Amino acid sequence: MRMKIDVTLDYGLESPGPALLLVEAAGVQGQILNRASIDLGQPLKSARVPGEEGIGERLILRLEDSLTCRYSAEVEVTRPQPDLQRLSAVEVEDMPGDALRYMLPSRYCPAERFGHFVASRFEGLTGGPLVAALRDWVERNLDYVSGASDGDTTAADTFLDRRGVCRDYAHLMISLCRAAQIPARIASVYAPPVDPQDFHAVVQVYLDHDWHLVDPTGMARADQMALVAVGRDATDVAFLTTTSVAELKTQLVEVSEV
Repeated sequence: MRMKIDVTLDYGLESPGPALLLVEAAGVQGQILNRASIDLGQPLKSARVPGEEGIGERLILRLEDSLTCRYSAEVEVTRPQPDLQRLSAVEVEDMPGDALRYMLPSRYCPAERFGHFVASRFEGLTGGPLVAALRDWVERNLDYVSGASDGDTTAADTFLDRRGVCRDYAHLMISLCRAAQIPARIASVYAPPVDPQDFHAVVQVYLDHDWHLVDPTGMARADQMALVAVGRDATDVAFLTTTSVAELKTQLVEVSEV
């Protein structure tokens, strides 16, 4: 699949300081950047650092009183849609370090609270079939409601409220997978089928010694996603992080199939 991505951001800042920006599609296996450009206005300073696990790049900007960004890209996604039913679990002792760390609880994913639920509700399932069942359970049992969560909402809150947005779906599925000793991490992506269009959060799971994209909202498939970044939870993949209060003026994300 080929997709066109256009992002426009305009934020006012309460005071000068640094900002972290994570909006560019990554140059990684499974996708090809045919074209990409970014206009950041006139920051006082700027730098680039690698994203988590070396996936993508994070822009560090020193700003005066505003952030403006116009990003445009054309991406060809070449990764196949994984057949979860055919993927097996990896034993803990056989996992590499970059997978092991994603079995641990994190700020928004208190995996230790879901062990009994996963063991009792999904008894007998392992590996890819278990991940598929967890994905289906999250999609069926949550309602997608804009504004239903905030920056303090954890997977435990979402499990109780049974509603949220894409990051809440992702946090809950990550917690369930980790409770089952399946490494899972959040992934920020662009995908044409997402409605409403925005920066979209999905899940990567570690099965058969590789990472596989899964969308617990059911809106997009792995072969329809342009990967931006990965991390423990939403803290690591936020498209914008500032040290001062940021006032939204314009935020527009448009992703379409070419």
